[in-house]
Amino acid sequence: MRLEYFQMVDKVLELDLEARTLKTANIVPEQSPIFEGHFPGHPLLPGVLLFEIMAQSCGMLLLRLHNYDRMAFLASVDKGKLRTFVTPGQVIEVHASMEHDGSGFARLKAKGLVDGKPVCSADITLKTMPFPAPELRGYLLSTAERIGMPMGEPPAPDAHSCAGNLSHV
Repeated sequence: MRLEYFQMVDKVLELDLEARTLKTANIVPEQSPIFEGHFPGHPLLPGVLLFEIMAQSCGMLLLRLHNYDRMAFLASVDKGKLRTFVTPGQVIEVHASMEHDGSGFARLKAKGLVDGKPVCSADITLKTMPFPAPELRGYLLSTAERIGMPMGEPPAPDAHSCAGNLSHV
């Protein structure tokens, strides 16, 4: 995890394209300027970064499901819960799952675990759109390679896909 660069996802642990799920491992660094102010003598990963880790894991799943042909931008975090503190050196395992994808938005669920115990969870909505710059697609493809994202063709659309309106979002 490179907090200063907002690179939160360290490694893909498991990808299931048919089930539309992704598990990632995210190692909280032992040292970071963030901990100098959060908090002196009691370093904690800020809760907002736990939401960012979940959002980025969801984004990587969505990008992979779209075979990196569209960009995913965070639209909302709902039902967010922070259950306990996360400290330097801990590994956050994020489980992301696609609930709905259509009409330019995707709805995903995410939960973060440390040593098998829940630390955070949220419903994440991502907006999808064409890449605003070709460099961004290249950057995300290199990120996918760095974190060990399995590549290849995504599964064909099936009953899991929904191209309808997101009136419930």
